Amino acid sequence: MTSMRNVNEIDFVEKTDLDNGLTIVTENIESVKSVTAGIWVKTGSRNETAAQAGITHFLEHMLFKGTESRSSYDIAMSMESVGGYLNAFTSSEYTCYYARCLNTKLDRALDVLADMVLHPTFPKEEIEKEKKVVIEEMKMYRDSPDDYLFEEFSGSVFKDHPLGRPVIGYEDTVSSFDRSDLYDYMDDRYQPWNLLVAVAGNVEHERVVDEVSRYFGELPAREKKEQEQPLNEYEPQRQTYTKPIEQTHLIVGRRGLDFDHRDKYRLLLANTVLGGGMSSRLHQNIREKFGYCYSINTFNQSYKDTGLFGIYVGTDLEYVNHVRELIDKELRKLQEDTIGGQEMQEAKAQLKGKLVLSLESTSNRMSRLAKSELYYNRYITIDELIAEIDQVEAGEIKAFAENFFNTELYSEALLIPEGAD
Repeated sequence: MTSMRNVNEIDFVEKTDLDNGLTIVTENIESVKSVTAGIWVKTGSRNETAAQAGITHFLEHMLFKGTESRSSYDIAMSMESVGGYLNAFTSSEYTCYYARCLNTKLDRALDVLADMVLHPTFPKEEIEKEKKVVIEEMKMYRDSPDDYLFEEFSGSVFKDHPLGRPVIGYEDTVSSFDRSDLYDYMDDRYQPWNLLVAVAGNVEHERVVDEVSRYFGELPAREKKEQEQPLNEYEPQRQTYTKPIEQTHLIVGRRGLDFDHRDKYRLLLANTVLGGGMSSRLHQNIREKFGYCYSINTFNQSYKDTGLFGIYVGTDLEYVNHVRELIDKELRKLQEDTIGGQEMQEAKAQLKGKLVLSLESTSNRMSRLAKSELYYNRYITIDELIAEIDQVEAGEIKAFAENFFNTELYSEALLIPEGAD
């Protein structure tokens, strides 16, 4: 077992690697009475084959359905009976099972999380019921125009690549899963080399290490199975879809930047200026000035080797061309004009403020802790992030924007009302 300690500007962050490859990271926050513990699996929808589409997400659901010693009700009550809660989420690149509770109940939280990950039973009747649940979840997303359009947009930008498939999968693939599929997938991906335990709150690192070692320490080390997933060449796409809706929905965007890209902070600041809230250029110049929409925003998602950037707006079909022109105008402005000093400082302040405010939640702290380890293999402090933001100059953003905001590289997904011309 190897250990190391990092100290950030406020609290202790500590890391231990067990001999079998499992990593434990903790952040001690003495000022709170709570703790959030998460078991992270470095596997997501991009690690699935086409026939497995949705199995990572489905497995996340099924781990709540019972273990060798707990029923699904027992799992739910394990935390709720002491004022805490359990939850989980799946993304393209990771899965997380987490519990938030009083720090005096940490042992219980780790016990139930470990039990879920190590001893699931996957009752056949529960598998069949959960297939219905997940298919209803798919329908819910399809009934939400913006969710539906985002899925189609992502699918076109990452065409013929696992990142282009929906995390939730498809009805035919999910309907095909059985117990052996779930166990095989866990055996392949839920191994010590691919597991990370992150805990943030009023907690002692050695106590966490002792507990996690008790549950996971005897698991045998397994050889890493990293999958090569080369990105295919990006080609801009333009797609139009119809649904029985009243409003028109538009997304324009392109592939973005990976987590460790040298231009990451330039994009973060440009994104803040462009679509970061009610004071942003898009909001002021499309909603406030012309009244063309109720909702307009940007999104910026990073992955380990690429990213996804886009602008979403819900508007009337009559206004779509006007909105397109105004979006193009704002993108050209970033390419041609240097951001003014006051606007630049305000964007930096907004971005730094969001980072600092996120520290108020142990759940956010736990998530930051884990993602730092997953993507950088070290803890990234808030001070470090703030320093990176402060170092960006307006001229650097203009130079970056000349290529990144070139609309010839942009894809478009348009959802219009059924029957509209």
